[in-house]
Amino acid sequence: MSRWLALAPLLVLLALGGLFGLYALKRNPQVQPEAMVGKQLPNLTLPNLAGGQPVPLREAAAEGPMLVNFFASWCAPCEIEHPVLMQLKAERVRLVGIAYKDAPQNTQAFIGRLGDPYAEVLVDREGRAGIEFGLTGVPETYVVGRDGMILAKHTGPLTPEAARRLAQQAR
Repeated sequence: MSRWLALAPLLVLLALGGLFGLYALKRNPQVQPEAMVGKQLPNLTLPNLAGGQPVPLREAAAEGPMLVNFFASWCAPCEIEHPVLMQLKAERVRLVGIAYKDAPQNTQAFIGRLGDPYAEVLVDREGRAGIEFGLTGVPETYVVGRDGMILAKHTGPLTPEAARRLAQQAR
């Protein structure tokens, strides 16, 4: 009997490992949570990068449809997607950038080096806007309609095809 008691923790551990393994086999790792799609833009006011003036995000949406792009100077995939953002700017797609958990001087250097595709750059130094949006990481891009409704979300660096799809939704 004492031998079975000694093996009980090992048996429980093996059973839990089996359950987690079966769960992982049924889980699709490509599924991206889109909790905010179909909901109103969070009621946020963030300082702009240029001078720190507070900008209500919903007021920015009232100017017309836009893409909201979360990025950071420390984010390698953000640098990879940057030429796609510059192309969107050339196509007159309105982009609002939110610098996520980044020092303003680093953000300015990043944009200065690669070019500024944004109509406005806002600063989310503490990451609160990221929490409100349900951000899973940077870069992430959201399509926001004139009414402030979030219409779509793209996780990861934008490809030209994904950018084209989002731009069509933003028009």
